[in-house]
Amino acid sequence: GFEAFLVGGCVRDLILNKTPKDWDVTTNATPEQIISSFSKTFYENSFGTVGVVNEQTENETLKVVEVTPYRLETGYSDNRHPDNVVFSQKIEDDLQRRDFTMNALAYNILQNKIVDLYEGKKDIKDKTIRTVGEPLSRFTEDGLRILRAVRFSAELEFEIEPQTEKAIQENVELLKNISLERIRDEFTKMIMSNNPMMALLTMKKLGLLPYVLPELVETIGIEQNRAHAYDVWEHLIRSVQHSADKNYPLEIRLSALFHDISKPESRRWGKEQNTWTFYGHEVLGARRARKILTRLKYPSKVIEKVVTMIRWHMFFSDTEQITLSAVRRMIANVGRENIWDLMNLRICDRIGTGRPKEDPYRLRKYHSMIDEALRDPISVGMLKIDGKKLIEVTKTNPGPKIGFILHALLEEVLEDPTKNTEEYLENKAIELISMPEKELEALGKQGRQTKEEADEEEIKKIRGKHWVK
Repeated sequence: GFEAFLVGGCVRDLILNKTPKDWDVTTNATPEQIISSFSKTFYENSFGTVGVVNEQTENETLKVVEVTPYRLETGYSDNRHPDNVVFSQKIEDDLQRRDFTMNALAYNILQNKIVDLYEGKKDIKDKTIRTVGEPLSRFTEDGLRILRAVRFSAELEFEIEPQTEKAIQENVELLKNISLERIRDEFTKMIMSNNPMMALLTMKKLGLLPYVLPELVETIGIEQNRAHAYDVWEHLIRSVQHSADKNYPLEIRLSALFHDISKPESRRWGKEQNTWTFYGHEVLGARRARKILTRLKYPSKVIEKVVTMIRWHMFFSDTEQITLSAVRRMIANVGRENIWDLMNLRICDRIGTGRPKEDPYRLRKYHSMIDEALRDPISVGMLKIDGKKLIEVTKTNPGPKIGFILHALLEEVLEDPTKNTEEYLENKAIELISMPEKELEALGKQGRQTKEEADEEEIKKIRGKHWVK
């Protein structure tokens, strides 16, 4: 018998024909009445929000639906949370405390009716972000709304209207009162949106960078060498935008944004080169990125990966001179699990310079060399039997014959992989040990030659895959 409306972002997303990430319901029922209306709930806050649990659904967005009474809020002494919450019986009271008009919409499913007191539908149609009522009041109530406005503009590709922008610029210091964890969460959503470059440009325009990422401010206007079309700032935001265009994960996006963060402090004029140099910026940058991500309280696993990627992002060199052993050392430095992400970071770095081609020959050649280095080599180590076992089953002493037998067995397995079983190889070894040593040596040499030919064929396939020699 209670009223109930879908409210907030889920209504906005439905109007935009997007699938909501979560569902919020508002009602004239009290928390106690909400709890008594459902079989499984939890209530762990002072704002009246009850989590209604649905274990029957496979839809992740419906497993917990937050249901909150209509409420009025007063006093925001910490510029983040209300000092007092009073439950109400009117949906109008609830909507007036919302942040932006596009989020101040309530939808009654039974009546198929939207309550829209602040022209939220019109602002959605016009792709406009506007506060509910007077902007200054909304931002002083909750300073995090400043970052939410920027985040929504990037996620939805909406414009922040002039009065809302002006209020943000005049109240940026409110961000000093917001916990770093909340700032991190909003920043992460910006970076993980389809438009991180847009978000960062908006933060710069509105004066938010000094309060969130002051280190990025230092990169603005820092001219680079002839390999770059842009200053360090624009290079970084273009690099992170490419990581979003490729739908790369958070760690690559953060690495793309911060990989040259220490170019300002490492920049020196090279007289011989007659241009700017940035020696050691990757080492300094890795340290600086660690400080930034630690300050923003990112998980240690994220920090370690980003730091590793930035530290080694300057691996790229002349593929005609670099050796396979050098590639193996690089893999050892970053870890097998990170090497391809490092290559993807390199692609973002390249696109960020203003070069249109993301896979030039040198980069394809490096991909090929990594594939070669990661490939398990064709060797007697592939066999389901080793020298120790051979000595045991043939009842012979260590010596050249054991090596000959291993290579003879390898040739058989390369010809027919189904023979690579302990039983077959043991029986075959007993048969081979009785052969004269000269014949066994000839079989062993033939096996080595077959191995080398197979190895060469594998490498040829890898290089062909990457269109390199």
